[in-house]
Amino acid sequence: MNCAEVHQKVAMAAYGELADDQTHLLERHLAGCEACREEQQQLLAVKTLAAAYPVTIPDANLVARSRRRLEEALDALPPKRWYDRVAEWMTRTASGLQSAPVAACLLLVAGAGLGSVAGFEFADRHAAGLVATAGTPQRIADRASDPAQLDPAQLDPAQIASISQIVRQPNSNVVEVRYNQVEPRQLVAPLDNPNLQRLLMLASQNAASQGVRDNSVELLALECRAGHGCPRGDVQGVSIRDALLVALRYDRSATVRQKALEGLEPFVSEDMAVRDAVLESLMNDPDAHVRSAAIGILGPVEADTSVRQVLSTVASSDDDSHIRTASRMVLRRVSEVQ
Repeated sequence: MNCAEVHQKVAMAAYGELADDQTHLLERHLAGCEACREEQQQLLAVKTLAAAYPVTIPDANLVARSRRRLEEALDALPPKRWYDRVAEWMTRTASGLQSAPVAACLLLVAGAGLGSVAGFEFADRHAAGLVATAGTPQRIADRASDPAQLDPAQLDPAQIASISQIVRQPNSNVVEVRYNQVEPRQLVAPLDNPNLQRLLMLASQNAASQGVRDNSVELLALECRAGHGCPRGDVQGVSIRDALLVALRYDRSATVRQKALEGLEPFVSEDMAVRDAVLESLMNDPDAHVRSAAIGILGPVEADTSVRQVLSTVASSDDDSHIRTASRMVLRRVSEVQ
């Protein structure tokens, strides 16, 4: 047994998968080869270290979320053209047929025929299943208790893979949120329902869909402006106001950030965290419309020292002339009042 063979046998022996006669030959080689013996010791050390950290089986919804994100990333890739796929297939086929051309050709033809038949049968069964499923739609209320009536603690965001759609029914306070666990689900409830609010807060962090984030933040802002559900810790310790603050600070969409500002406007005079976030937006937001909206909602606290300092900085250094002018007007009004 030479060193090249030992590299393969050492791993098999470490996990008890090497035959007895091969184990004897391996031991004889290791007795006289220091390099291979050192490799064996390193492998056993790695095995011991790995055993000290048992493998944790991931949650089914974590797997579902990861798979969905992978599918979204793959869908974003540009499709290959048909002649690129043909070229790849011909390259793989040519390299595989070099060693045994006749036998390989026969196997290739047979495999193609069997694969076509199996694929046709699978597609036929799959299509039948889809038709049957499409013909008998079910809402979650038909399969289990209505999610709108559940205790909010039972609607665990960690168990939700994604949120796919938010629709507000016309001329109504009722909102439909479609969300996915291992299987798609939906909840239809009034906007002040705690479980619906929890889903909206989760949707406001949906990085995959700007439309979902836009709708969720708009509805949360509407609820706050109506004064129905924005005290801190109102839904099982989770604050709608905090969700809007996160959207204002970190969302990539200027539209979402501006809607978050609208929802936070009622709290700018009573909540220092809201006031600080609005001032940060006025100083740092890359969108001029968002900075202008921030000036507009600072009216109740425009006499505050920190607000006047920020307005003075913006009035002298902002790139947008309209924002500089608006800041100067506010400062002039404050000076006249004082």
